[in-house]
Amino acid sequence: MQPSEPYYRDDLALVHHRGFAFHADACAPDILSLLEPIRRRNGLVLEIGCGSGLLTARLVETGHRVVASDASPSMLHLARTVATGAEEIRTLTLPDDPVPAADAIVGVGHALNYLPDVGSVERALLALARALRPGGVLAIDLCDLDWGRTRQGESNRGWVGEDWALVTRFSTPSPDRYVREMTTFVPNEDGSWRRDDERHDNVLVDTARLPGLLATAGLECEVRLSFGSEAFPPGLRALIGQRPA
Repeated sequence: MQPSEPYYRDDLALVHHRGFAFHADACAPDILSLLEPIRRRNGLVLEIGCGSGLLTARLVETGHRVVASDASPSMLHLARTVATGAEEIRTLTLPDDPVPAADAIVGVGHALNYLPDVGSVERALLALARALRPGGVLAIDLCDLDWGRTRQGESNRGWVGEDWALVTRFSTPSPDRYVREMTTFVPNEDGSWRRDDERHDNVLVDTARLPGLLATAGLECEVRLSFGSEAFPPGLRALIGQRPA
């Protein structure tokens, strides 16, 4: 089911930026290590699902040329203030938008799981693969079917920051679906607080099938438990590959 509005409207985008930077921070060192050959040859990195630009900023600070993309206008607005050195920060809605050619394609935050079905995820992956130049590197994370299996009966949770609050209700309506119903609270200028609600419906995929799929587009890929030394939560996988030079 496609959402009637883009995921991550203004308030949830802001809460995610302020309170949930830990995944991008944890992944950045190992992604930078994977991309070191790309940096040395001044290649172009395409980031999908850049969110508020947390990983983008790390890539730019390390000397990468980056085109950062996301489907959320609110996230892109934040990214333009966080990752000011990116070559471009732009809308990219997979699987249908054209994917620019790049020497590396990266993404954290399981952006492709936000697509409506497995077929859309596979189309998006093939589009990314075809955009990767010879010698290019792919490094993205995805929620596997194990993500849902390990979260059956997951308890609802709440988080509170200095100027935000988030309450999330979880459900797994089917083996390939993971749903988060999120309520955010952020302050208005007059000191009152406003509420917004979003439902995020994620499709889960059998990641073991993906190397075979991407081989049809000329990529050599493997599925790992993380990008390197960082610990992924149960069910999250790293898809890492390369197009032969």
